Amino acid sequence: MAPELEDNIKDEKNPRPLDEDDIALLKTYGTGPYSTPIKKVEKEIKDKAKNVNNLCGIKESDTGLATPTHWDLVSDGKMMKEERPLKVARCTKIINPNSDDAKYVINIKHAAKFVVGLGDRVSPTDIEEGMRVGVDQVKYQIQIPLPPKIDPTVTMMTVEEKPNVTYNDVGGCKDQIEKMREVVELPLLHPEKFVKLGIDPPKGVLCYGPPGTGKTLLARAVANRTDACFIRVIGSELVQKYVGEGARLVRELFQMARTKKACIVFFDEVDAIGGARFDDGAGGDVEVQRTMLEIVNQLDGFDARGNIKVLMATNRPDTLDPALLRPGRLDRKVEFGLPDMESRAQIFKIHARTMNCERDVRFELLARMCPNSTGADIRSVCTEAGMFAIRARRKTVTEQDFLDAVNKVVKGYQKFSATPKYMAYN
Repeated sequence: MAPELEDNIKDEKNPRPLDEDDIALLKTYGTGPYSTPIKKVEKEIKDKAKNVNNLCGIKESDTGLATPTHWDLVSDGKMMKEERPLKVARCTKIINPNSDDAKYVINIKHAAKFVVGLGDRVSPTDIEEGMRVGVDQVKYQIQIPLPPKIDPTVTMMTVEEKPNVTYNDVGGCKDQIEKMREVVELPLLHPEKFVKLGIDPPKGVLCYGPPGTGKTLLARAVANRTDACFIRVIGSELVQKYVGEGARLVRELFQMARTKKACIVFFDEVDAIGGARFDDGAGGDVEVQRTMLEIVNQLDGFDARGNIKVLMATNRPDTLDPALLRPGRLDRKVEFGLPDMESRAQIFKIHARTMNCERDVRFELLARMCPNSTGADIRSVCTEAGMFAIRARRKTVTEQDFLDAVNKVVKGYQKFSATPKYMAYN
């Protein structure tokens, strides 16, 4: 055998390893002149699309939507222009439900009632009785379920961010806090206790007392503590210009509250709409009384209230209507009285926690010097003490500053105190 042929056979059995030049040559095999820049641009586009999706917070698996890079807004807009607008109707009844030949009775406002079927893009499980639906203008077939119609002002009453007030920030109201927690927290956390006893938990609380004793503050602490939906309503918000508007707001308010798993509705300054009924001859308060009667009906009327707790606060309990105060609507009345000396000292310490005070301030002495003062008065004393320190260009508040503030706020502003008037009214 020739020596060259033997060398070739040996090379096939023990091939020579590739060096760097051979590897570089193989990498360029079959590639065009622009393949490397194209790959680089494709990688950049992929990274940019990923960043856009992360910023939008859109995940295809979560929403079923395509990524923004696959959106075709032009064709979508063209398709929406070609589609005919739908009419809004209400599905009042379902005939033969859970069957193949189910029919739906719809009521179109200012038109008529029709018995119709479903469109191609809606499932029978999506439609319920009493629901708002969108129907086409030709055959009146149901094309889409619609959400309940709720006034935007009612939606804005929901407290989204929890207040930063806790039960520890409410001083001098230990008994009131216990009574409130029994009504609000116990039925939500331990409903089985009430089921075993066979009683319904209390559903409404009226907080009353002089101005500045912590009624609204305790409601803010309740909103901070509970995970239930918290709706805050000021009484004057329900006084509207046109006939029936205030009652409609109350209806939609409780309708929205019933959709929640658990809900707390807080009516602040309820004496604006809950006053006793009377006839002044001019009909000025008739609309306010209609609003109050709608609240009375929603609290304990023909329909069940559901898992809705109602809190009300007022400093004029003598003016409220007896129908609003009866058990079943407001089961528990909690009085927020004037704090005693120990409670006043506790309130002083709560407000002084965030202040830069000297260590030897005698809060018990200050509490003794503020008889018949509310929590709001004590907070004003602490603020004025800080103002005295600022005027003297000091960085700490001394006991003398507190004494001067007591003389200024409690003694000097005595003619503006609302407590004696509250005692005279009630």
